[in-house]
Amino acid sequence: MPHTWDPDRYLTYAGERGRPFVELVARVGAQEPATVVDLGCGPGNLTTLLRERWPDADIRGIDASPEMIEKARDVDRTVTFEVADLRTWAAEAEPVDVLVSNATLQWVPEHLDLLPTLVGRVRPGGWFAFQVPGNFDEPSHTIRRDLAAEASYAAHTQDVAVPTSQDPAVYLEPLAGLGCTVDAWETTYLHVLSGDPDAVFTWVSGTGARPTLQALPDGLRPAFEEEFKRRLRAAYPQHDGRVILPFRRIFVVARVA
Repeated sequence: MPHTWDPDRYLTYAGERGRPFVELVARVGAQEPATVVDLGCGPGNLTTLLRERWPDADIRGIDASPEMIEKARDVDRTVTFEVADLRTWAAEAEPVDVLVSNATLQWVPEHLDLLPTLVGRVRPGGWFAFQVPGNFDEPSHTIRRDLAAEASYAAHTQDVAVPTSQDPAVYLEPLAGLGCTVDAWETTYLHVLSGDPDAVFTWVSGTGARPTLQALPDGLRPAFEEEFKRRLRAAYPQHDGRVILPFRRIFVVARVA
């Protein structure tokens, strides 16, 4: 069964999730683009920042989740939001001046092979910018992976969607080979999450762990969640009411030739 997204759960830590988007877009040098697309726009709260940056542009948000797009359409009526798979969009869309994708490409297993097509959707002189998590070796992911592989759960979780990404240099090389001028870097944030001893579970249950949790039948999910929380609390202990979540992210900004 395909997983679905919960916009409200995703927005629990909207400030922390939004900071990489702000820092990504700040490195895009477009002055007066005619068309800007947010590919994988989610609930639209960050797409509205593109309207503030480029008030005269035709701004569009694309996401495969009907739930996310429904939420986004209530956020900003000046932006056109559309339900679409980014791979279909990339194959069919007219070229744009700025293409932004924030914390989305990691869900597309073949996204490295998709880069030439995405670059082809940007007009010469335009900008292609994306950010993906790079923390998949951290306990927030390895604990889920190990627990999901246990005998009680493996039959239900073996084929679930899991995110993945590459190091900055792995993105830089093919984009440079396409003639782009590329700026690629990484940042590790230390997110301070207060007031919830299960804050890391709350975070991952809205993103990377959600497909796994939804794949479990109702009779197994509570036990899985409880053990998942227990292991996460041990890996990310609370101090003075705060939990520290290190989060590595990969950024790429390419000027298309």
